[in-house]
Amino acid sequence: MDNFKAFIVNKKEEDFSAEVRTIQRKDLPEGDVLIKVAYSSVNYKDGLASIPNGKIVRSYPFIPGIDLAGTVVASDDSRFKEGEAVIATSYEIGVTHYGGYSEYSRIPGDWIVPLPEGLTLKEAMVFGTAGFTAALSVHRLEENGLTPEKRKSPCDRSNRRSWQRSSRDARQTRVSRGSEHRKTIRA
Repeated sequence: MDNFKAFIVNKKEEDFSAEVRTIQRKDLPEGDVLIKVAYSSVNYKDGLASIPNGKIVRSYPFIPGIDLAGTVVASDDSRFKEGEAVIATSYEIGVTHYGGYSEYSRIPGDWIVPLPEGLTLKEAMVFGTAGFTAALSVHRLEENGLTPEKRKSPCDRSNRRSWQRSSRDARQTRVSRGSEHRKTIRA
């Protein structure tokens, strides 16, 4: 694993490049867990990170990919063991921290969750960050009493305040995903 491939974007003044290059483990940023990446999805932010004026990447060279699914290769975090299947979405992945468009990624343990039961690594990235966010929204709506039987639209006047509160809570939950979410994700 000394050398591996990654999709690197680079910008120097007016010169911009986006290409698959060979890099080394020492080129990866700091993090508690080294993951062999199996899959990453394609998100709007990834597209912006891959063009010269996308205004997402803050420093170059950079590896886009705001999410990833893979297997733990090494860990300094006791929550994750070698060989464990994991996923990581959001936080600073693919924005200020090298992302999932690489054969290996090293990221903080707090940004990682075990692969939910019943999903393969590929399926996790088919849903990706967008699907995960949508699932959290649906979960929050259900917690607030919305069911198929009620058929209330979140835009109904009687439900607007609940929707606004639910939407606010979902955003806060998404940003502060912690041990409570590890349980929710597995459900």
